[in-house]
Amino acid sequence: MIPDYRYRPRVYFVATFIVTYTLWFAGAYLSFQDDKSGLYMLVMLPGLMAPFLISLFIIFKSKNSDLIKDFLNRLINLRLIQPKVLPVFVLIMPLTILASIILSLPFGGSTSQFQLADGFSFSTGFVPVLLLLFLAASFEELGWRGYAFDSLQSKYTYFTASIIFSILWSLWHFPLIFVNNSYQYEIFHENIWFGVNFFVSIIPMGVIISWICIKNGKSVLAAILFHFIINISQEILAITQFTKCIETVVLIVIAAVIIASDKEMFFSEKHLASEVSLAAVDSVV
Repeated sequence: MIPDYRYRPRVYFVATFIVTYTLWFAGAYLSFQDDKSGLYMLVMLPGLMAPFLISLFIIFKSKNSDLIKDFLNRLINLRLIQPKVLPVFVLIMPLTILASIILSLPFGGSTSQFQLADGFSFSTGFVPVLLLLFLAASFEELGWRGYAFDSLQSKYTYFTASIIFSILWSLWHFPLIFVNNSYQYEIFHENIWFGVNFFVSIIPMGVIISWICIKNGKSVLAAILFHFIINISQEILAITQFTKCIETVVLIVIAAVIIASDKEMFFSEKHLASEVSLAAVDSVV
């Protein structure tokens, strides 16, 4: 967070939602047209890039050298990633998946869920699914961690900022339930509660990603890596949607444990002092 810069979270999120929703609803319409090549992805991809592009625009338009340097440093500085934390964020999601499968067994879950999935659970037109999973992690976190989360941190404690961000991040995915063959479309048509679970699961995931990012010097690269691990972990095993509902509960427990074990960071208001001082100066000027 840059002490001499006033963040604009409302401007950022309003612009991001308007651009993404416009493009994704257009993509949803095109996805149902008789187009065998799946060219609707040409509209969907810019919507996916919106969080990053709007962050980039706001950061460089500010002409604040400290803000620009901070963004570039968090993007390219590998030394921000702490080696002692690396095993944690590499293993959290795979272990969560395995624990969820085990917990599903008493409820009738099959041991076949431990097998590798036959393929991806959705299709993406001409864009390879694995590439899309990586692009989603990259462009989202370049925006979310490049500007969005810091803008919320400038006004709220880390806990409140994490919760607000996670809810907004969940709602940002809403148009995808209308896109033919998308993961969200497929699960909503399988069972509406599976679709609801998808949006609920994003909230604890958002808290965990925020914590991982902060613990690694706010490294954007760390957030991208962890986000990609989340995406690929959801696809690598033949896990059922019922088990993914259990997974959401496990994620909530993990997020709660993280918050409880790091209360000083999550609920501290020390970082808000500079923002209060800046607001006072602005009011005088």
